[in-house]
Amino acid sequence: MIVAEHLRKTFPGRGKDKAPVIAVDDVGFIANDGQITGLLGPNGAGKTTTLRMLYTLMSPETGRVLVDDVDVALDPERVRRSLGVLPDARGVYKRLTARENIEYFGQLHGMSAQEITQRTAKLAAALQMEDFLDRSTEGFSQGQRTKTAIARALVHDPKNVILDEPTNGLDVMTTRGLRSFLKELRAEGRCVIFSSHIMQEVAALCDRIVIVAQGRVVAQGTPDELRAVTGEANLEDAFVKLIGSEEGLHA
Repeated sequence: MIVAEHLRKTFPGRGKDKAPVIAVDDVGFIANDGQITGLLGPNGAGKTTTLRMLYTLMSPETGRVLVDDVDVALDPERVRRSLGVLPDARGVYKRLTARENIEYFGQLHGMSAQEITQRTAKLAAALQMEDFLDRSTEGFSQGQRTKTAIARALVHDPKNVILDEPTNGLDVMTTRGLRSFLKELRAEGRCVIFSSHIMQEVAALCDRIVIVAQGRVVAQGTPDELRAVTGEANLEDAFVKLIGSEEGLHA
C-alpha cells in the first residue's frame, strides 16, 4: 500500500519575477493493495512530479510518503526494494539484449542467477517478449523498449508497482497486452499506480482514480463515484467537468 500525505513541491521560477513554480500542492491519496489506482490529469498537472516523490527520486517540501507503512524519508533503501518503477524516461542499455538488461537489474537487487532466470522467463511470457528477448535493444520499437523497461523494473518481484504513462506511444495490440499484464498484477494482490491522460486506459483499468489539475487533487474515487458526483454518465465528460471547474477557479 502506498500513502501520500499533503505532498508539496516547487521549482525555481524563470523570467523577471522569478516566482517559484508550484508543481504539486497538498496532494494526498491512498493506493491499496490488490487495486489499480490511476493518477489522471492534463499535461503539466503534476502527475510525474508526484510519482517521482513516491518512488524517492524527489523529496517533498512538505508532507510524507509511506510505502507499506515505511516512511520514504526515513528508510528510502528499504522502500526502493519494495518498488517496481517505470519512470517517464524509458532508457535501456542499447548494447545489451533485453534479457541482459533484465539480468543486470536483478543482479543490482542481489538476486541469484536462478532467481533471475525464473523471473525473466515469467515476465517474458507475461509481456510477450520471447521473440525479442535475446536481441540487442538497439533498434527496438517503442513497445519493445517499454516492455523491456517494465520487465527490468519488476524482476525483483516487488509488491508495489508505479508506472508513468506505460502505454504512451504504443500501438493498439501492445497496449492491449499491457492492459492484461496490469490486470494480472492486480490479481496477484499488488499495489499498482499508473499515470495517464488517456481516458480509455483509466476507464478500462482503474479501481480508483485520483484527478490532479494545476498541482492539486480536484477529485478522487471510483469511476462510478466520479460519474455520480458530476452527474455525467461518461467518465470523460466527468473528467472535463472536474478539471474545468478547478482551472476556472485559478484562471
